[in-house]
Amino acid sequence: MDQTDIQNIRNEYQAAKLSESDTAADPIKQFDQWFKEALASQQHEPTAMTLATATPDGRPSARIVLMKGFDKEGFSFYTNYLSRKGKEIAKNPLGALTFFWDTLERQVRIEGTIEKLSREESEKYFHSRPNGSQVGAVVSPQSQEIPGREGLEKKWNELEAQYAGKEVPKPSHWGGYILKPRMIEFWQGRPSRLHDRILYKKTDNQNWKKVRLAP
Repeated sequence: MDQTDIQNIRNEYQAAKLSESDTAADPIKQFDQWFKEALASQQHEPTAMTLATATPDGRPSARIVLMKGFDKEGFSFYTNYLSRKGKEIAKNPLGALTFFWDTLERQVRIEGTIEKLSREESEKYFHSRPNGSQVGAVVSPQSQEIPGREGLEKKWNELEAQYAGKEVPKPSHWGGYILKPRMIEFWQGRPSRLHDRILYKKTDNQNWKKVRLAP
């Protein structure tokens, strides 16, 4: 594709605006409002978020994961502890999340520290998943090189038959994480690239300070 054609791809954002007075004092309450609006807008995969992690020497990596819950403590997701992200989190617990809800012309960026959820929480969520997903978590050596898909599917079929009508045990290498935020930024697209950006920063006394950023 011609580079000029790519450079000329533009959209004019004009769906809404965002002011300091229109946002909640608590960023989690503000996120809750925006998330409900994303659900109502029939946004495809509203729980999809980019999770960025890094090695101790700062080599970054990012991927899409699905948010499985949020509250005043933070934002939770589940994965294989032995995956690339799991290994990076174990050595460098600092991480970042990004939501992009294009139907609403909105973005939310979150930065903070990642911790494992309790075993009980991981067990509860694991057994709430469809049986096939549970088997998949057992079968897949996530992020590791494999010789081909055939062996993976063969093992999946064998385990699905083995656990037919039975509870699939949660593997010890699989579970949940929570990102506890220290910064949350709400971005609303506006015309002429004069976007609205409202940033919440956690202060030393654990309160939230709200400021406006230049677009």
